[in-house]
Amino acid sequence: MDSGIVIKKRKPQFPLLNPAPLDKTQRLQEGSSKNPDLIKLISLLEDPLTTNLKERNIFLLKRIVKTCQHGILLKEMANFGKIFFICSDKVADHPEYAPLLCEVLRISSLPFLKEKSSDEPNYSRDGTQFFSHMGCLMKVPDPNVKQQLVDTVKSYYSCVAPKQLLPGTDLRSKTKPRTFNSCNCFSRLSLSLVPTSPGYILQLIERSDLAKTLLLSLHTLDNEPSIKMHLLHLLDMLSLSSDRNCALMLSAHGAETICLYMNERDPTGQILFRSSEILWNLVEKGSKDEVTAQLSSIECLTSLKEAFFHQLLSSRQYDLRLRNDLLVITTIIAGKNSSLLVESMFAKHLIAVATFPELRSQNPFVQNLTLTGSKEDFSMKKMLLNLLVLMSDDSAARKLFKEEQVFQALLTVLSHPIAQVDGLRQWNQKQQEELQLQALVTLESIAPLMLDDYMACQANSRLLALLDWCIGQDSMFGPDDSVNGEIGSTKALMRHCARVLRSVTAVGETSVNQDLCDQGIISQLIGILMQMEVSIEEEDAVTMEIKSDIQLILSSLCEVDVHKKELFGSEGVLMAIHYLTKGSDKFYSGLGHNKLLLSTLDCLWSCVVGCYTTEDYFLAKDGVFHLLNLLMTCPKCVRGIVLAILLELCDNPNTVSHALNWTHDSGETAPRLLLQLWMEEEVGLGVSRTRHGAIKNPKKPLLTEHQKGESNLSFPASVPSAAVLEISENLRCKIYFIFCKLGFEDLPGLSTKDHITLAIVKRYLDFKVGEIWNEMREELNMEGMRPISPDEEALDNMCFISEGTARKVIAEQRSILQLLDEEDIREEELICQEIKTYWMQYELMAESWDHYVAKASNYELLKELQAQRESTRTAIDHKHDDLVPRPPKHFMGQLLTVERTDAPGTSGLRVTLSRAPIKAAGHEEVV
Repeated sequence: MDSGIVIKKRKPQFPLLNPAPLDKTQRLQEGSSKNPDLIKLISLLEDPLTTNLKERNIFLLKRIVKTCQHGILLKEMANFGKIFFICSDKVADHPEYAPLLCEVLRISSLPFLKEKSSDEPNYSRDGTQFFSHMGCLMKVPDPNVKQQLVDTVKSYYSCVAPKQLLPGTDLRSKTKPRTFNSCNCFSRLSLSLVPTSPGYILQLIERSDLAKTLLLSLHTLDNEPSIKMHLLHLLDMLSLSSDRNCALMLSAHGAETICLYMNERDPTGQILFRSSEILWNLVEKGSKDEVTAQLSSIECLTSLKEAFFHQLLSSRQYDLRLRNDLLVITTIIAGKNSSLLVESMFAKHLIAVATFPELRSQNPFVQNLTLTGSKEDFSMKKMLLNLLVLMSDDSAARKLFKEEQVFQALLTVLSHPIAQVDGLRQWNQKQQEELQLQALVTLESIAPLMLDDYMACQANSRLLALLDWCIGQDSMFGPDDSVNGEIGSTKALMRHCARVLRSVTAVGETSVNQDLCDQGIISQLIGILMQMEVSIEEEDAVTMEIKSDIQLILSSLCEVDVHKKELFGSEGVLMAIHYLTKGSDKFYSGLGHNKLLLSTLDCLWSCVVGCYTTEDYFLAKDGVFHLLNLLMTCPKCVRGIVLAILLELCDNPNTVSHALNWTHDSGETAPRLLLQLWMEEEVGLGVSRTRHGAIKNPKKPLLTEHQKGESNLSFPASVPSAAVLEISENLRCKIYFIFCKLGFEDLPGLSTKDHITLAIVKRYLDFKVGEIWNEMREELNMEGMRPISPDEEALDNMCFISEGTARKVIAEQRSILQLLDEEDIREEELICQEIKTYWMQYELMAESWDHYVAKASNYELLKELQAQRESTRTAIDHKHDDLVPRPPKHFMGQLLTVERTDAPGTSGLRVTLSRAPIKAAGHEEVV
């Protein structure tokens, strides 16, 4: 303050650590201008002849410490790092170095100084080595040096404000941030010296291996618990600050080391807390797979188990949060390797806690356990249920589920009204609803794997009762304020209940499905679907999922049992038709209409097709018309399913007449629609055709682009070839077999061009057989094999017959094209005749108009026309006089007579209508 020097504050800068290529000698020469004692001490310590001159070296080190009381220059960091490295080996034999090392470490906690802004990138490599050598001081036997080292590194993080940290850092240190008085610290410094930014120091620490060295030094502090506590705190800060520090710690098996040290004796509980925090940081900022691999050992799981159950019975909120953190780490391990949890007996105890308080267990860990409605206990309950899902894949864990009666506990959670234990309500309404949802999610994963326990607990009855309860609540069909229909709505319960039933029925276990049918699930689900359709005005994603799952349940129940299809009955057919008529307009809406359409088709295929009773009722309700309407507008990905259903329905003799009688609003008929799909399919497959759709290559009339690419490949006998696989990968095979049911003659609505495609469809099977024979011959030639003469002759004959068939079809198509050309010519001639007639009429009208205009404008022409008209009339009169008289012709007409009258009730007039003969033209009147 006396000097009056003012140091300007600068904003912290974060330069890129890209040091300039300066050699070691140049950097030492630049540093010697500021502190020649430092260069001299390095020389003495490195020289074997003078390294043991303890008094001289200590004297120089004291002078260096005295001159650096305000901080270390960046250019001197490399030399101080060498001092750390050399003196760390001398302290064991010469304890006099320890106080001086502590003093140097104390000075190192001050901000480092730079003369130029370029010093930070230029000396970043020296700074990295400085902190790497600083970590070597942890092997010094003097505890004061270790403690000062920990305090020094802590100071780098404690004095950094959150806005000064590197991107992604978030220190949770409880240490009070250090503040520096610039006037006191730098009062005697030159104005050219500026402290480095705190963020720069953190970058140097990250680039060094300080975090790894500190972690490896934990085993040297077994007899120094106080220092170990501070070191764990420092490791927590390092792991929280950056991903690189976490990677360095994991490279030294940090997760395993911390886990094994977490249960050491500590009355304050800070070791366990810091250890769990470090593990959390390693999971969040490091590699989760690496952490899981390091913790996947019996020793680590035993340590976790001991720590978890040590905190389980505590009532302090601090301990409960720590318990939940340990449970999350255990859950991460279970997701990768649950068998170790079973082997370490950790899983058995966790399952006992998961079934509490629904079941009373003799396990000593839960006998004195008391759960309240606190947030921590509720979170633990949910995490334990989630842990059951992760362990369900392990067969040994499922045996524990059976022993601990997990199914009974889960079904108890689902009971209504809210379950009470010992007369006291464990959870509030909202918590109970969340637990019910979590229990259903757990059942969805476990039930298909443990059907015996599922049936023993009568889970079918309970789930169906839950469905009835959900559908009976007004909130099911009222406004839903919850997110995605989760909490606060019976729609969420219904959603997860349907998921459980879907997962159970999908297994196909006869006893389970029969038990559901005996309880009337088919009629119940159909009623729910129709009730939801009537009651819910606005559809959302949750509603779409519920409907889809229910239809999939019905499909699983009725797929292979005709009796269950009869139970599906007329109500089910009407339900399927109702959802079928919705069409595919909203297929890509994103709300689940695509899943609903596919589940409707699956339900139709599994529950209707295959039973004549339901099929006839479906046909009577114009079901084939609805399928063809859907086929007309549906996306390409759905066409195969619709065609497969139509093909199955064609086994019913009444289907063909319905299909042939269908006509779309645009005039499309079923055969024409099928041929249009065939042509679109061949365009997509890249089949070679002429511009009229005729066969271009008679040797390979069905060859696709994909088959061309595999023409040079040879397949073993057990693997289907490309020609065989092609049958199931496109629609041509289904269309062919449908035409086999409809017939190939007298099909309505076909044009001449459609008959060209129909000729190919008619011979599809012959072409396919020939294609497979040709493929076999090519594979034999490719492998250099020659069949015996009779087989070779038969093979050639088959290929020749196929090619001959193709040429016959080509000839037939040519004749059809010739008829098409003749038809086109006739149409052209008719159009030309119409055009000629039109122009002739036009010319006559134009001539008549010109004559009229000329007559009206030329008086002489008008007189001439009048004279011609008079002469013509005279000639006609003379002609009539020369005619022979003919018998008179009498025509009957009507005579209307009107007379006046004075009769009362009249208007004074009387009208009379009578029939009378009239004279014929050119004769006298006949009386």
